Parts: sequence; structure tokens; C-alpha cells
Amino acid sequence: MLILGIDDAGRGPLIGPMFLAGVLIEKKKEAFLKEKGVADSKTILHKKRIELAELIKEIAEDFFIVKAEPEEIDEAINSGLNLNTLEAIKTAQIINKLNNGKDKIKVIVDCPSVNITAWRNTLLKYIKNESNLEVICEHKADANHPSVSSASILAKVAREEAVEQLKKKYGKIGSGYPSDPETKDFLKKYGNSLSNEGIFRKSWATWKALFPEKKQRTLEGF
Repeated sequence: MLILGIDDAGRGPLIGPMFLAGVLIEKKKEAFLKEKGVADSKTILHKKRIELAELIKEIAEDFFIVKAEPEEIDEAINSGLNLNTLEAIKTAQIINKLNNGKDKIKVIVDCPSVNITAWRNTLLKYIKNESNLEVICEHKADANHPSVSSASILAKVAREEAVEQLKKKYGKIGSGYPSDPETKDFLKKYGNSLSNEGIFRKSWATWKALFPEKKQRTLEGF
């Protein structure tokens, strides 16, 4: 039986893209992955994550990584689509890409929403062919299923590589998370001058607090 694990990385940062990864493996390889140290990416050191990412890519039947740039995230939030729905769309992209429509595949997704049932129903709307799939959405799936742990690692490594590229271009941006002092400092210093570079999520409360939108002046103001 084939298992497709899916997870995200970079959902919360104010700087840089979010990534989602899907890893398709044979069920019998789960024990091997666990034995090699595959677990929730947040519990693994950076160097080890890179090593495991290469191993995962070697033994997986297939894998696929998608990303959502800050502007795409802002558009989803500002249009009323919201981040959870955007994640459902991106998750479906992975499923549609890796599903051959023939083999029975058990899909396990680390659910980003508190309402698992509602989010799963949204996800199903965007899946092209569900006939050969068993779709399971869970909280903490990245800790409980090696396939999802594998996806967590690939997504995290992709996010880290993207952040490194941003650091090379823009300097000390920190981790990109609003709580990071270095990120806060970078935002205060360069938020205005780099506002059109497409690296900031302007729909985030931290951004709006620092750079409130200027309201259009009315005729009464003249």
C-alpha cells in the first residue's frame, strides 16, 4: 500500500514563502524511516534535517513541493479566501500531482485548521480524482506518521533554503517570524524601503501595526 504524507512549513512567518511537501512512500518503508530518525522536523537539528531530506528523496516513490509566496498569501487573506483554504488548495495540488489514479493511496495530512471535518471537506473540493484515495486529516500527524514527518522535513528544508537566499540578498532578516528580535529590527529599518519587494506578508497584524494603511483623504480634508 502507498501512503502520501503532507505537511507545511513557514505558515506563521512575516517574511518569506510558505512551503507544503508531499512524500509518497510504500507503507513497509515507514519503519525504516523511523529507525533512521525521521520525526517531526521541529524536533530535529538543521544539519540532520538536510541529511534526512536526501534520504527521504532517495527512498520515496515520489515527492512534490509547492510554495505560496507572501503576495499570494496576502491575496488569499484580503480576498476572504483565508490561509486555511489556500493550504487546502496547495495540498490538493500535491495530491493531484502524485496520484496516478490507479494505486490505492492513503493520504495523511497534518491539518492546519482547528476544525478538521470542515477543512477536510474544503480539501476534497479541490481533489480531481478521489476514487482511489483514503483521505485522513489529523492534528500532530507530523509527529505520529513517518510519511508526514518526511513531508515536514522536506517542507522545512525548502523553507530554510528560501530564507538563506533572502539573507544573501537582504542581510540580517532573522528567522522571518514576528517574535524574532532580529526580524523585528529588520522590519522596522527596512519595511518601508523594501515594501514592494514581495518578501513581506502585509496582511499580518505585525506589519499592519507598524505600517498602517494611509486612508484616502476626503474633500473635507482640503
